[in-house]
Amino acid sequence: MHYLVTGGAGFVGSHVVLALRDAGHSVVVFDNLSTGHRAALPPDVPLIVGDLSDPARLNTVMEYERFDAVLHFAALSLVADSMRAPFTYLRHNYLNSLHLVELCVRHSIRRFVFSSTAALFGTPEQQPIMEDATVNPGSPYGESKFLIERVLHWAEKIHGLHSACLRYFNAAGSDPSGRAGEDHRPETHLIPLAIDTALGRRPRLSIFGSDYPTPDGTCVRDYIHVTDLARAHLAALEQIGTRSVTYNVGNTTGFSNLEVVRSVERVTGRRIDWCGADRRPGDPAILIAGSERLRRETGWTPHIAALDDIVETAYRWRLAHPDGYAPLPAMQDARVESRPVPAFSVPPVATAMHPPAPS
Repeated sequence: MHYLVTGGAGFVGSHVVLALRDAGHSVVVFDNLSTGHRAALPPDVPLIVGDLSDPARLNTVMEYERFDAVLHFAALSLVADSMRAPFTYLRHNYLNSLHLVELCVRHSIRRFVFSSTAALFGTPEQQPIMEDATVNPGSPYGESKFLIERVLHWAEKIHGLHSACLRYFNAAGSDPSGRAGEDHRPETHLIPLAIDTALGRRPRLSIFGSDYPTPDGTCVRDYIHVTDLARAHLAALEQIGTRSVTYNVGNTTGFSNLEVVRSVERVTGRRIDWCGADRRPGDPAILIAGSERLRRETGWTPHIAALDDIVETAYRWRLAHPDGYAPLPAMQDARVESRPVPAFSVPPVATAMHPPAPS
């Protein structure tokens, strides 16, 4: 099959690209490289640098070649930042995705995999969170993802576009073979921040909130290895030939922030200097995604579920790439690679965000 992956140069997207290639499929990546990296992709994977806010450019891509499905990962994705810039998140994530879905309908693409979020459940009453839990987003980020799910609902009902929505929390780790890893700028995810602190690259780690109603007072989150998450996207893709599906994806085992710190200390053999900080807006105490439906319908199960094993893959990648994907290759600035698509101006992503604080 031949797939278009939006946001495919980002953390989760690049691992999905690897999984698609490993399964024998061909891939074209569409990414504005605002948070992604050309070096995260295999050299022979075509990258078209463009922004989803430019539907004319995206339309040209879809006119040029036929795709069997679209897998959509491009989005602003920081909960705390969405609380500071709600309209930016709502406008960017919703409108850009609407452009993409409309073009899929126009070009008769019948399958669409959407990387959603379990953040649309807000503060759920029960844990783990199942697919039929009440949707009540606790942040503009979660709200923006839910709006996209509703767009996909009507795209199927009226136009026959079948979709898979995958809702998950914390993707972590790196490709076990070392082909890709996690490199956000600035970094906001706990595991890479803790690893950098252990390696002496950061003076101290901040833990946001120590008075939650949890065993050690810190937030509890569901961490899923990024390659297991990639496999879940491929498993969902196989389910949507004639129907749409929604899956929550997780280990169904939560780990507290302090448990993550202790895990990084065990894996690295180094002590982490950390301090408590105020809670962040929009952060519930416990978030664990149930994945029974995905397991039952597809046979998917996580291969790397133990926290220390997840951390170890992230640690190995960081040791091999102490500066992440830097320095960025010169081709990062190219407007189009490997495809003779007519050039359009690529507008910058409209954003009024402030750099998020570490977690």
